[in-house]
Amino acid sequence: MSFNRFKRGKGRTVRRVPGTMNKTEQSYAKVLGERIAHGIIEHYGFESITLKLAPDTRWTPDFFVLMPDGEIQFHEVKGRNKKTGKPRIEDHSLVKIKVAAAMFPFRFIVVWPNGLGGWDSKEVDPV
Repeated sequence: MSFNRFKRGKGRTVRRVPGTMNKTEQSYAKVLGERIAHGIIEHYGFESITLKLAPDTRWTPDFFVLMPDGEIQFHEVKGRNKKTGKPRIEDHSLVKIKVAAAMFPFRFIVVWPNGLGGWDSKEVDPV
C-alpha cells in the first residue's frame, strides 16, 4: 500500500489522493478551526460526505460545515485566478455543485482565497 499523497492519473502528471488536503484546503481548514473556537460554526469535516447525484455520478464536497443553528452547508474550496480574482473552477465541477444544490436542501458555497490574506465566497444557485 502506498502512502504517497499523489498518484499518477490519466491526462494529468499527478492526481491527488482522496482524503488528503492541498495547501489551499489546509489554509481554509485553519479558518474553519478558528470559526469553531469563536462559536461561528459548530463542526466541520473534510471530504466526510459523498452525495449521489445520479446512478453513476457522485460528488464529494471539500467541507461539510454544521452551523450552531443546525444548518448544514457544503463548502467547495477552489484556487484563485490571479488575472480575474475569481475562483478557478472547471465546468464539470460547477455542474455537479449546481445539480447538488438543486437536489438537496443545503447551502452550497464556493470559497477561494482573495489574494489579500482572506477568503471570498459565493453561494451556488441550483440549476
